Amino acid sequence: MPGDTPDDSQASRTSLWRRIPLWQKILAGLALGVLAGVVMGEDASLFKPLGDIFISAIKMLIVPLVFSTLVVGITGMRDPKKMGRIGARTIALYLLTTAFAITIGLAASWLFEPGVGLTMSFETGAGDTQQAPSLIDILVGLVPQNPIEALASGNILQIIVFAIGLGISLTLIGDKGEPVVRVFEGFAEAMVKLTAIVMAFAPIGVFGLIAHVAGSYGAEVLLPLAKVIGVAYLASIVHVLVVYSGLLALLGRLNPMRYLQGILDALVVAYSSASSSGTLPVSLRCATKNLGVSDGVAGFVLPVGATINMDGTAIYQGVVAVFIAQLIGVDLSMADYGMIVLTGTLASIGTAGVPGAGLVMLSIVMAQIGLPLEALAVIAGVDRILDMARTSVNVAGDLMVTTLVGKSEGELDETVYNARHKG
Repeated sequence: MPGDTPDDSQASRTSLWRRIPLWQKILAGLALGVLAGVVMGEDASLFKPLGDIFISAIKMLIVPLVFSTLVVGITGMRDPKKMGRIGARTIALYLLTTAFAITIGLAASWLFEPGVGLTMSFETGAGDTQQAPSLIDILVGLVPQNPIEALASGNILQIIVFAIGLGISLTLIGDKGEPVVRVFEGFAEAMVKLTAIVMAFAPIGVFGLIAHVAGSYGAEVLLPLAKVIGVAYLASIVHVLVVYSGLLALLGRLNPMRYLQGILDALVVAYSSASSSGTLPVSLRCATKNLGVSDGVAGFVLPVGATINMDGTAIYQGVVAVFIAQLIGVDLSMADYGMIVLTGTLASIGTAGVPGAGLVMLSIVMAQIGLPLEALAVIAGVDRILDMARTSVNVAGDLMVTTLVGKSEGELDETVYNARHKG
């Protein structure tokens, strides 16, 4: 306007930027990153430091945020029976969705046959035999010998166990524990605020990450493997839209569209970072601010999910194991399919929520059914692209289970859930 000063104009632009929902800003960053990668090719790697800084900032939040919110969540329950009930429901839902996931992955590969038509040969039986982690190994590894070391190394499972134990102890000592609980509550609030600050830079970080990925993978790498990538992405989308949305509608009597809208921020960060653990701060924000889940439930269920819920990894293992079998002309028996489901589920639980870990777990599944580990080289070139999809499924599953558990415990604010998300 004629009477506007430069300061007024600047304030108007700032206000307009703030009114744009965060997920739209992030999607814009993703689209611009793809464009920059396609146009600039490998030169787009010069934007990678922007993504690296963003990922480092996200990782900075993980341990203090998980630890503080989990302690606050446990002390806020006050009822050991309630905590046990929530834990049982959480694990049951995660195992159920993982079984669905790997079945969908196997069915998609069987139906679309992504490996048929490609010919490669490997020495079957070659490579080191790897064993899926046993239940005893998993249980023993839960308890940290040194909780400070667990916090320093970012061992989320051990951090969860220590935080639960500390939270229960603070509850049991009653009034004497209140000062410590208040410190954790204040610390958790500060971490949530810091998460919001970091997320303000998400569009720039996502732009840098995607520009690097898009510039690094040319058509000559993608075209021969386009079918397996397409099958994995299709299975992932079906799992989210059918299984997750269906469970929310059937068990929770909730509108799945509100869930899908509310998790967009987390999905875009998960897709660009390929890290379930790295997306955890954003997932916590989406669960409480967008979906209306209480801090206590979100602070307990999401860290557990980021560690043991790997539905996307399960889909990936099912799709790629059958793809490699088709690629080398090996007919899998029903026993082999059963072994993939069993080993894939267990291996998924033991998968670290960091980029590339799914490739390591895939080798365990392949070894169990006698496929050559050398064939991993075929997938390794495009594993990052597959990793982005499976991480998005993992994060979507974490948030779906958190929403269902919150609803079952009466700790879901449906006014917030049903409100149109503004970002």
